[in-house]
Amino acid sequence: MFKFLEKFREIYESQNKNGCVQGTDKKHFISQSLTETISLFKQKFGVSEDLTIRQMRILGLDSAIITIAGLVNKETLGNNFMNYIPTITDFEGTPIQKYEYLRDNIIPSCDIIQISTYEDAFYKAMSGFALLALDGCDRMIAIGVQGYSSRGVSEPSAEVVQRGSREGFVEPLRTNMTLIRRRMKNPTLKFETSQVGSISKTEICICYMEDKVSADILDKVKKRLENINLETVMAAGYIVPYLEEENDMSFFSSIGMTERPDTVCGKLAEGRIAIIVDGTPNVLIVPYLFTEYFQCMDDYIIRPYFASFTRFLRYLGFFLAILLPGVYVGVGTFNPELLPGQLLNKIALAVGTTPFSLMFETLLIHFFYELMREAGLRLPKPLGHAISIVGGLVIGDTAIRAGLVGAPTLMIVALTAISSYVIPNLYEPIAMLRFIFILVGGILGIWGVMILFAAVLINICAKTNYEVPFTAPISPFSMFGMRDVFVRAGWKILSMRDSTVQNMPGSHPKKPKGQI
Repeated sequence: MFKFLEKFREIYESQNKNGCVQGTDKKHFISQSLTETISLFKQKFGVSEDLTIRQMRILGLDSAIITIAGLVNKETLGNNFMNYIPTITDFEGTPIQKYEYLRDNIIPSCDIIQISTYEDAFYKAMSGFALLALDGCDRMIAIGVQGYSSRGVSEPSAEVVQRGSREGFVEPLRTNMTLIRRRMKNPTLKFETSQVGSISKTEICICYMEDKVSADILDKVKKRLENINLETVMAAGYIVPYLEEENDMSFFSSIGMTERPDTVCGKLAEGRIAIIVDGTPNVLIVPYLFTEYFQCMDDYIIRPYFASFTRFLRYLGFFLAILLPGVYVGVGTFNPELLPGQLLNKIALAVGTTPFSLMFETLLIHFFYELMREAGLRLPKPLGHAISIVGGLVIGDTAIRAGLVGAPTLMIVALTAISSYVIPNLYEPIAMLRFIFILVGGILGIWGVMILFAAVLINICAKTNYEVPFTAPISPFSMFGMRDVFVRAGWKILSMRDSTVQNMPGSHPKKPKGQI
């Protein structure tokens, strides 16, 4: 068994070392022959019906407009270009001179890019650009006339707030960049785009504030993105393992994910880096701290005393969600004397009428709950309500009447489920830890639960990402940083001093220029 695992690890590491790195493909320069260029496009796209090539004569030269149907705005392309360019015939010169004349004086679009390789031409065409090719020129003009359909900006369903903005990120990359720029009208806000995925050529954007971000963290993020050897990137979660530390065995991720532009802007002001992936509304935040899982935008809009109260509820919900079932099973199995007499009698009566042990009964109900949750998520919305009704009847009433499960166990599971939804961003690690704590509590008792909890706590405290402690500012401790951890201080205190992630205690990345 160990030899198999060792062999599997060697194969995995060899694939990572020998994997294709983006940008290493050989470039093929554009030919001066328009016929050869058109033939190459038809050869590459084959029988694909969305390739559109319109041939015409411009300034006495054979020319072609190459587009991909559905990705361009036909009205913009027709009114500002197709109906205007062919009427210009009063310029004489070589093909290169005519090309430069069109590029510099005639084409009305402000988004013009010069293309010199076929690889760039294919990518721009499939990104919604119209390509202008002239016979006798070894380059093309990519004109920005994008017009593909997309979902409108709406409120994110996973991060609902009461008094904040109702805008959330959408799938198009440029729209998401605009949502951030509109909130941060500062020239130090920078956007850098690149591509990941050797087949999908997915465009990503690194967003940061030049006067806030750490130079070390920025360099490491760029290097890790360059080393991504995936063929396709369809969502932001594809690149998360490449941004985390190697051999990270923790249940908790140090890469944040949000759908809210105001949340991203707040993190950028703290020296973080946002990574936008084209085609997904989820934006990654690097690095991310453990305490930030318990924060939301509403905390900074409402009064500090109520924000502190709701934050306390989130911490309480986290501990209840992972510890309550395990403690219940451990105490009920090994240390029933710790329970009050009346409660002990009810639990003993319920366990005595069921055919399963307390540990197996708790695991079974949690498994059924996760099964119903998954079914409710995947089914169409009209059928989702039916799942909750069936689950409530089957587990909540029929199972108890049939004597398969006990009412106290069902109440513990229900309280645990409600507590886990208080921190939706942590649901995945909470769900897995919950099952592990139940198993340990049923086998080793309350002492096993405490030992496992200590191991989880040590794992969290030992975790770092980009030289920033995951548990800062709790460990290492910072009194000033605690103003926004368990309680939320007022804005007069929060704004007293510039706070960036590289200023956290225990952090070692270099500060940006001009920062003390």
